[in-house]
Amino acid sequence: MKPWYEQSFGSDYMLVYKHRNWENANKEVSKMIAWLKLPKGAQVLDIGCGMGRHAIALASFGYTVTGIDLSNILLHEACRHDENLLVNWVQGDMRELPFEGDTFDATVNLFTSFGYFSNEEENVNVLRHIRRVLREGGSFLIDFLNPNYVEQNLVPRSERLDEKTGLFIQEVRSIKDGWVQKEITVSDPQTQEEPRHYLERVRLYKLDWFDRHLTACGLSLEQLYGNYDGSKYDPALSPRMIMAGKAI
Repeated sequence: MKPWYEQSFGSDYMLVYKHRNWENANKEVSKMIAWLKLPKGAQVLDIGCGMGRHAIALASFGYTVTGIDLSNILLHEACRHDENLLVNWVQGDMRELPFEGDTFDATVNLFTSFGYFSNEEENVNVLRHIRRVLREGGSFLIDFLNPNYVEQNLVPRSERLDEKTGLFIQEVRSIKDGWVQKEITVSDPQTQEEPRHYLERVRLYKLDWFDRHLTACGLSLEQLYGNYDGSKYDPALSPRMIMAGKAI
């Protein structure tokens, strides 16, 4: 059986997460640019680029952008939106980035596109590859959930009807053994078709885990934000851990 991340990031994923809009991506990217202090024309790698919202926004600000994702379906959607052919789209695995060392001036890893793998060493290997493809002094940004906030604010269940497609989406969330997971069911109330089921799982890595492993991989954490509004990270109240730093 394929691991969850090879099953979940398909056409139904685009339906479940279609509320993530392109205007917000531009606002978030403008924040990233200030945090990373990138010169125009810098080579930027978006790791786990998905449908390409942030990669295309980065390119529109004048950066040379490569987006990499494991899902061919999401990359096809990214290409469809990239009308001006601004981004180099690559299919590949974040655990084994298919690029030469010292290639990029910056990497970004956004909206908790990290902590997917059951073997912890594979998650650490993502950090190793980030360092490998970065030039010395290059910048990285990792946007991860705040485990403390998730544990206190988890919504166990939600459901909605997508008006455009008529599909019913149910999401059941839980925390177990150091993971937060979401069980997603997509069904059509008008037909007798079998519902489609997906599972998403992410490790609940806390800040000390990142501190330890970033340093061991040659990455220096220099800035920490609690959300894209630039607010200071609060261990209890911040919804995110947005970590920015340099390759050393």
